[in-house]
Amino acid sequence: HTHRHTFKCCGLTVLLEYLAIFKKTVAMHEVFLCRVAAHPYNQDLSVRGKNKKEKLEDFFKNVVKSADGVLVAGVKDVDDFFEHEKTFLLEYHNRVKDASAKSDRMIRSHKNAADDINRIASSLYTLGTQDSTDLCKFFLKVSELFEKTRKIEARVAADEDLKLADLLKYYLRESQAAKDLLYRRSRALVDYENANKALDKARAKNRDVLQAETSQQLCCHKFEKISESAKQELVDFKTRRVAAFRKNLVELAELELKHAKLSMTVWLLTLAQNAIQVTAFIVFDC
Repeated sequence: HTHRHTFKCCGLTVLLEYLAIFKKTVAMHEVFLCRVAAHPYNQDLSVRGKNKKEKLEDFFKNVVKSADGVLVAGVKDVDDFFEHEKTFLLEYHNRVKDASAKSDRMIRSHKNAADDINRIASSLYTLGTQDSTDLCKFFLKVSELFEKTRKIEARVAADEDLKLADLLKYYLRESQAAKDLLYRRSRALVDYENANKALDKARAKNRDVLQAETSQQLCCHKFEKISESAKQELVDFKTRRVAAFRKNLVELAELELKHAKLSMTVWLLTLAQNAIQVTAFIVFDC
């Protein structure tokens, strides 16, 4: 009988975890598909895996980018908007990264609490099935109370994972993408400034002037184009970010209140139903 109860509890736990993972997957796919549908594109979106050569090239590009990023980061931007965004995104990314790590620890604590409550409920159920005395019946009722509490605690962890942890992880990647966008623009700015210097030198020496002018015009066009698209992307990112955080945090707060009220109701109802029995045990012990 005890093994059957344990098996039933394990089945319910697996079902709840599966539903939580399913909800996470649906939510992530919804965000991704909405972004793809809303974003203009002018090329085939088919995806294939990278071969070993491409992976090796990406590795060396990342090494060069890391070294180059140190030099580019010190360049003062000519546009106050982008200079402000650069400062903000560095701070924002670090804050979101810290919040993401802390939210993971909080959720892990809730899951550990649910596991501990489950062990207590199982132990009480085992004690309750040893005999048919009033004390054993009381153990069964308390075991049922802890089992309900465990389910609520597991739902709290699942909701926090879905509404908070996933949100923070998503915008951690988004903020990194925004930083990379600013890096590419800064790289284009440096190239444009270097092209201007090269053009001045070519004119001073009266050598390869046409080639220097062509290079300068290409760098100028690239810089202006990336500046225009980057500004729009950053404005959209802010609007999207604020709306997403407001939506998820409001929904999470409502769910937390719902679970807290349910937990309080379960405990008060159980105590009210077993008040006489609890009083009898207290008097007996005294």
